[in-house]
Amino acid sequence: MDFELSEDQRAIADAAEALLARHAGAERAALLDATGAYDHELDAELASAGFHDAALGPGTGPLEAALLTAAVARAAGTVAFSAAALVAPGVARCAMPGPIAIARAGDTAPVRFAAHARTLLLDAGDEARVVRLDPGAAAPVRSNFLWPMGRVRVAPDAGTSQGPGSGATLRRWWRLALAAEMLGAMEAALAITALYVRRRRQFGRAIGSFQAVQHRLALCTVQLEGTRWLTCEAAAKGAPEEAVAIAAAYACDAAQRVFRETHQLSGAMGYTREHPLHVFSMRLAALRLEQGGAGAHLREIARVRWAGA
Repeated sequence: MDFELSEDQRAIADAAEALLARHAGAERAALLDATGAYDHELDAELASAGFHDAALGPGTGPLEAALLTAAVARAAGTVAFSAAALVAPGVARCAMPGPIAIARAGDTAPVRFAAHARTLLLDAGDEARVVRLDPGAAAPVRSNFLWPMGRVRVAPDAGTSQGPGSGATLRRWWRLALAAEMLGAMEAALAITALYVRRRRQFGRAIGSFQAVQHRLALCTVQLEGTRWLTCEAAAKGAPEEAVAIAAAYACDAAQRVFRETHQLSGAMGYTREHPLHVFSMRLAALRLEQGGAGAHLREIARVRWAGA
């Protein structure tokens, strides 16, 4: 695959970065989290720019949608962009009323964006179901994940079925979305930490000049780049089962390392809410748990590869 962005992809990325610089950021995410709010303004700006339609647009597709998903995560957007831009088009080949939340039938854990969602994509096993939610259908749940969370309970047969086998389709695109979101959050966490170690001085030198610190950040960067290309390859190929499971499992492992190393290298400052690192690290913690976490992704790899053996 071509590792360089095309001219059109670069233009899309530049436009997204400019929009996100005006309407997103870690400070904005922290302010929204204080009240459990959803960033409807940013969502409207992304939709108006046509970014929600990237997966199905003329001349664009899932790869561009995945790159945009990573960009929104890197900018700490408090929006359900991955569900709107990647998962919904992958499942239903059309746009859906947003915000969109995604949940598994029977799961009682809090769900990202559920308290504000108008549409729920429900993984009901063999089939995916689209459930319209009325305001107040999900109870808000406070958390430390820097996203508005909610607990929604619907019957496994609620809403409209997307047909036999659509459950597997939902899980494929959901995994791709998670990998892309983890990629963006890891990029931001590493950028924040790299800036900190260049500025923080000890023994008369910036701590970033110490070889041990450089080695640890280099290992994080290697895993981040692995996540990037596994995710981009899976998106470019249309989210095959094995490719997206590998991307999601690898991203979970990389996110664990990035969480640990960035906090250790940032010292006590990295654990404060005044420092922006927590916005991304806590989101990484949530993303690593979603859809059953690394264990579920690894089991899916085994199922696809050896189910017929």
